Amino acid sequence: MQIRGKAWKFGDDVDTDAIIPARYLNTSDSKILAAHCMEDADPEFASKVGTGDIIVAGKNFGCGSSREHAPIAIKAAGVGCVIAQSFARIFYRNAFNMGLPILECSEAVAAIATGDEVEVNLDEGLIINVTSGRTYQAQAVPPFMQKLLQAGGLMPYVREQMIQGGHKF
Repeated sequence: MQIRGKAWKFGDDVDTDAIIPARYLNTSDSKILAAHCMEDADPEFASKVGTGDIIVAGKNFGCGSSREHAPIAIKAAGVGCVIAQSFARIFYRNAFNMGLPILECSEAVAAIATGDEVEVNLDEGLIINVTSGRTYQAQAVPPFMQKLLQAGGLMPYVREQMIQGGHKF
């Protein structure tokens, strides 16, 4: 799976309230969540981010509440991938469950700047800063997690498995 887009850089400890403020948690409408994605960190983010763009952040991205709204908002905003030094464990799992690709790579985070063109190969864990020409190696996304991403998340994956197995809803 290949992703290419413009980098949007954020710092350490970006919590789920910065990703999608609690005042918008009264909806599960992904379009509304997308319109407010990263609003408290960058009020103009949702209006500037493009389809396939990549969030690059420091350590502990997605800390705080264990809300699924955070990866839903990011994905619905058009973000193709999040690269961080590290992720809060619950966010890590929620991201894959919601179909949002993520990679951990400290070297890439240190070298990528906002506005850089970045290409990601999830199968190999390769991150290429097209702007600088430098390549970084993250751990490849495990095969089962790749299946979740290809299906669009855990629920679509389970639905697909049930249909293939002849189960009806």
